[in-house]
Amino acid sequence: MAELRGEVFDLGYQRYEGPREGRWRTRYAIFENGLRSMLGIGRGGRSKVLPILLVLAAIAPAAVFVIIVSVIGDDDFIPGPSDYYQIVSLVLFLFSAIMAPELLIPDRRDRVLDLYLVRPLTVTDYLVARVAAFFVIALALVYSGQIVLQIGLILTAASPVDFIQENWLDIPRFILSGALIAFFVTIIPVTVAGFMSRRAIATAFVIGLWLIATLFVGALTSGECYEESTTASGGRIQETTACEPIKGEAAKWVALLDLGNVPMHLNEMIFGEEPDQSDNPTLYEVAKLPAIVPILWYALWIVGPASLLWFRYRKVKI
Repeated sequence: MAELRGEVFDLGYQRYEGPREGRWRTRYAIFENGLRSMLGIGRGGRSKVLPILLVLAAIAPAAVFVIIVSVIGDDDFIPGPSDYYQIVSLVLFLFSAIMAPELLIPDRRDRVLDLYLVRPLTVTDYLVARVAAFFVIALALVYSGQIVLQIGLILTAASPVDFIQENWLDIPRFILSGALIAFFVTIIPVTVAGFMSRRAIATAFVIGLWLIATLFVGALTSGECYEESTTASGGRIQETTACEPIKGEAAKWVALLDLGNVPMHLNEMIFGEEPDQSDNPTLYEVAKLPAIVPILWYALWIVGPASLLWFRYRKVKI
């Protein structure tokens, strides 16, 4: 019987001597990958079209307002920072509904989580990095229109210095309000994406949830308006319009269910605005409640979905 022999070949193996950056570098890599995925960087040109269109849609209203002011010189109809967030809220929700599934669903579908969690990385690290990536993009989208609007108003003002002195407080207000709005439109769509297996279904679910809530609450809180005549001083008759919500006193609680206006209640509080019933009955009704109620309601919509997402990923089988 022939004797088996073996040989050892020196292939020049060397130990890795470079820097070991630990978990923070891994977190940043997942964060950076999330940014690239949402913006279509590293993929074909068609992947970049939708993000670009959504960013332009958020900036376009501000640009149009500024152009009109520069042409006709009348800024009475220009929305303030608080009103502008309400104008672009639809774009923000569409952006979130469409782009959030890009962050989580492909990783589960392609079983990339297996590779991520082989490294010294926890599920919490992964989720925080992904949510942070989405939040940064949403924040940039939220602020972009406001920055264009403010710069345009300053440059077209008769006295830019006086305009800044009179309106400088709007800057910290729209920064704080914008952060709250961006965080809200981040958490809910990302949570939905964490439970769905197809991107189209996740997008349709978020849009449907927003649309159904808006229509349902709008139908229950819309007012029946009527004319009132009152006698003013001097015997003069004064005509006023009064509106009564369909649900009466319960309308202010029903109005909380309007998903799209959850962050807008805080937006109105930050800017010290009093909602007009004819413009937005939902905001008008919720404004009747104690201030702590919409604050806690917002917190519930953040903590609740975030907790569901975390528990969902703790059970993901690797």
